[in-house]
Amino acid sequence: MADYSKILVVIPSLDPDARLLKVIKGVQDAGFSDILLVDDGSSDKNQHFFDEGAALGCAVLHHGVNKGKGRALKTAFEWYLKNRQDSDGAVTIDGDAQHLPHDIAACVDKMYQQTQDSLILGVRDFDEPQVPPKSRFGNKLTSSVFRLFCGLKVSDTQTGLRVFPAGIIPKMLEISGERFEYETNMLLVCKQAGIPLVEQRIDTVYIDANETTHFHPIKDSLRVYGIIIKFFISSFLSFLIDYVLYNIFNVIFTKAGFGWHLFGATVIARTISSVFNFTFNKKAVFRSDAPLGITMARYYILWGCQLLASYGLVSLISLPFGKDNTAAQAVIKLIVDIFLYFVSFRVQQAWVFKPADEKKS
Repeated sequence: MADYSKILVVIPSLDPDARLLKVIKGVQDAGFSDILLVDDGSSDKNQHFFDEGAALGCAVLHHGVNKGKGRALKTAFEWYLKNRQDSDGAVTIDGDAQHLPHDIAACVDKMYQQTQDSLILGVRDFDEPQVPPKSRFGNKLTSSVFRLFCGLKVSDTQTGLRVFPAGIIPKMLEISGERFEYETNMLLVCKQAGIPLVEQRIDTVYIDANETTHFHPIKDSLRVYGIIIKFFISSFLSFLIDYVLYNIFNVIFTKAGFGWHLFGATVIARTISSVFNFTFNKKAVFRSDAPLGITMARYYILWGCQLLASYGLVSLISLPFGKDNTAAQAVIKLIVDIFLYFVSFRVQQAWVFKPADEKKS
């Protein structure tokens, strides 16, 4: 059996109720003795729950105002690094009793079973009948979107039950995001850094249809999908620039009798749009700190491959419609470039704009 006394249990909480005390007693009964509560700006009327938690032996940290779950977790990790140098790691859980003690213990056991530092995720089964339809749809959609765009094969991207071996906790403080998006960004960073994501099946518990959640469906979803939304905006604007210029030059070159009108129009349009796309993606989407020269070289290798793929596929598919049928070519190019859009996102995230320190590893 693992030595749970060497694991810090982190419970971020905003305006808790009596279930917080139930959670504390439950993990203590399971053998965990080191517990940290992070009060993320709770109202005065709920402060007594933290006082009672302290009386039960928990350490308590307070945010004067609500800063978000991501910031609460970072506050806990900072405290861990200063005060628990000899600890084996930390486990984060929710304070609403949705994570059962035996599941918490199973996730910690899973950490000790790994041969290398891994992020352990306690994942739920969203096909179980007690899962509210809104939660089932939202979680499955998020998992599918991140699998498609990012190659992230995680069945529960929003789980709050996570185990962090001591070796990866410093990395967690480098991750952007202050609210719910932090937990999603964490998965992406771990994937890029080569930190294995290991799943442990847990009981699926929803209390009162999850009505006490502080997750804002619109605002927090925009944050969670932030990187994908920004990439879509960047790609859409770049696509408009490329598509408009392509059709203008294709018509001009066709009327001028230029034999390589498709290739010429593709190269000119893609060159102009690429300057905008590279700058936007580096600074706003992936926020890459990699050297400009290396990143630009990688980007334009991808750009060249995309250009040739776009030209080649459009030319090939357009053959049955006639080489001078610009209307058919415009429709075909639209379909081809949408397909290349998905490919480009995966390659840019995994290779082009990969953080500098991860390229060296």
